[in-house]
Amino acid sequence: MFTRLLSPLINLFYPHCCEICGQELPSANDLLCLHCLDSLPATGFHHYAENPVAHIFRGRMPVRYATAAYYYSQASGLQRLIHQFKYHQRQDIASWLGKQAGYMLRSGEWAAAVDCLVPVPLFPRKEKERGYNQAALLATAIGAVMCKPVLPQALQRIQHTGTQTRKSRIGRWENVKTVFKANPALLTGRHVLLIDDVVTTGATTEAAGQALLEAGASVSICCLAWATG
Repeated sequence: MFTRLLSPLINLFYPHCCEICGQELPSANDLLCLHCLDSLPATGFHHYAENPVAHIFRGRMPVRYATAAYYYSQASGLQRLIHQFKYHQRQDIASWLGKQAGYMLRSGEWAAAVDCLVPVPLFPRKEKERGYNQAALLATAIGAVMCKPVLPQALQRIQHTGTQTRKSRIGRWENVKTVFKANPALLTGRHVLLIDDVVTTGATTEAAGQALLEAGASVSICCLAWATG
C-alpha cells in the first residue's frame, strides 16, 4: 500500500523510460513503449517447420524443429537490447525478452512436445567474469512461460574458445566442435529445446546440439534472434 502511494512521486523524480527510444513509460514494469514493442521484428518461424533457421542445420545435424524469435535488427532496437543484456549487466532485459519468446513458442504447435530446456553454456571462467550466462537467463524465462523444466547442468562447456565474430563458418565450427560435454543421465530419451541468444552460422549451436544428440536426446533449437549476415 505504502509503495503504491509513493510510486507516482518516485516516477516524478526518477522517470522510467523506454529502453529503445527513451520515452517515459507509465509503469516501472514496462520495458518498451508500445511503438517500440510493435517494432520488434518477430519472425513467426515457430509456426513453420521449413524456415531459415531450420535450413541452417539441414544436412549438418538432425534437428526436430528450429526457430528464432526475432530478426537481429539494429533498426528496430533489438540489437541494442541484446547488447545491453550481454555486456552491461541488464539481466532484466534478457528475462523480459525470454518471456516474449516463450509466449511465441507457446502459441505454436510443436513446443508442447518438448520435455526440457537446456541453455548453451559459457565456459565457467567466462560466466564468472560476466556474472551470469545470458542463454540461461533466456531459458529460465522461456521455461517459466512454457511450464517446462530448465536443465543448465545437463550441458557443460569444457574448453574456452576465443571470439567467433570474425571467423568463417568452417572456422567457427573448428573453434567449437569439441568444447561441449553433455550428461546422458539427464538427457537420454528426452526432447530437448536448446536455447541460445543469437544464431549466425549456427556453429556454436550445432556443436552444443551434437553433444546433446550423443547423450541420447533429440534436439530442437530456439534462439532469441537470427542474424542474417
